[in-house]
Amino acid sequence: MTNFNSAGMTRRGLLGAFAATAIAAAPTYSNATGFLRGGGDVRRLRMFSGRTGERLDTIYWIEGEYIGEAIREVNAFMRDWRTGDVISMDTRTIDIMAAAHNLMDASEPYMLLSGYRSPQTNAMLRSRSGGVAKKSLHMSGKAADLRLNGRSTAQMSRAAQVCRAGGVGRYRGANFVHMDCGPVRSWSG
Repeated sequence: MTNFNSAGMTRRGLLGAFAATAIAAAPTYSNATGFLRGGGDVRRLRMFSGRTGERLDTIYWIEGEYIGEAIREVNAFMRDWRTGDVISMDTRTIDIMAAAHNLMDASEPYMLLSGYRSPQTNAMLRSRSGGVAKKSLHMSGKAADLRLNGRSTAQMSRAAQVCRAGGVGRYRGANFVHMDCGPVRSWSG
């Protein structure tokens, strides 16, 4: 995976821009991108996978444009690690993840537990757990399950909810947060 440097982009500047946009937040997808504006027109995503050992640190959007090569890297990183299947992840979910990460002022990368899930993987997981949806947004590249060791699931879910751009779920006894670009909603289970 390619590593990019975000020189010139400071956390304090990003947080100031995010705080200013939070006041006018409305329940639409545009909020996630609103939280990302003002950061020098740069969007960055940092993740690692405990399953594959891979790391991703990429700037995927600059001055109003998604970077095709970086998005392809994100897609490959967020693949179904069980089958190797890759799908185009919805950039709205990527934006929500990046915005929530920035709002938390986290220095560590996300741990990706689940990005894309093939129908076979989803069916297998569903047979083992009642918490897996039959028509999961993971199967269409619109969801991710994420963890940050330095933040609680309550902090992570609050940051994602502030974006008012999709679904945010927490699960009792699980140390991860689900983020998706579906309808605005939140749940605990």
